[in-house]
Amino acid sequence: MMSVVLPSYNEEGMIEKTAKVLTEILDSEKIDHELIFVNDGSSDNTQFEIEKVADKYPNVRYVMFSRNFGKEAAIFAGLAISKGECVAVMDCDLQHPPATLVEMYRLWEQGYEVIEGVKKTRGKESVMYKVCAKTFYGIMSKATKIDMSRASDFKLLDRKAVNSLLAIPEYHVFFRAMSSWIGYKTTSVEFEVQEREVGESKWSFKSLVKYAINNIAEYSSAPLHIVTWTGLIVFIIAVILGIQTLIQFFLGKAAEGFTTVILLQLFTASILMIGIGIVGFYLSKVYDEVKRRPRYIISKMK
Repeated sequence: MMSVVLPSYNEEGMIEKTAKVLTEILDSEKIDHELIFVNDGSSDNTQFEIEKVADKYPNVRYVMFSRNFGKEAAIFAGLAISKGECVAVMDCDLQHPPATLVEMYRLWEQGYEVIEGVKKTRGKESVMYKVCAKTFYGIMSKATKIDMSRASDFKLLDRKAVNSLLAIPEYHVFFRAMSSWIGYKTTSVEFEVQEREVGESKWSFKSLVKYAINNIAEYSSAPLHIVTWTGLIVFIIAVILGIQTLIQFFLGKAAEGFTTVILLQLFTASILMIGIGIVGFYLSKVYDEVKRRPRYIISKMK
């Protein structure tokens, strides 16, 4: 059996159609399956719609969070209750094409244990968004040593891979990177990102930036190294200016005023404050991990 995990946040307009389309396609391919909707604390009627399709379709199960815990928590909650020998994760809005899900399943039958959905294109995105996405995935690729330039959450995992993910005790998890990090026999399938039929993207530019910063901090120490290298550059500049000042002093041509000194102090202080901020951000992540709070709280499930 294949389990399909569907994180859902304010998707009331797509629940019925998603359940119908996936059930029809998988039934036509004679693939035994279950659909797991995970309601991530939606503020609309998503919970009601999920319960309605669960009554209509015997293959539909669900998890209801007590509040919004985020997409990563929703994915791992779905993985935790899944019963299939393989588990697929896809968006509830059908931007991940259901037909590709069948192709992934056939590859799993051939012995592949992690099947990655890889975007042919990024769809309709602004130039700024594409630049930011390219920068983010460049950093993440270097951190994980895996090419993530076209990565997505659209994946199919063998039960062994799912169990390996669930065994990771970290509080903050990035499914897109972690599912690649665990290894196993991997292949990929290209897909075209579909246009949303109902509603709007739940990701604002601010939330995407926050998401990127958090995940870079989780999987890379690059920001800490940036502080080190910036400190080294400032030290070199200070040595050069110090030599220049001594030469001017011994030649009796010492510069009047304190403009250079003030600018140097302001620059150095700024670098120090940024460095302290980055170190503090990493400490806050450590603090979150040592508290050992659950990734999510379930209020209802089927």
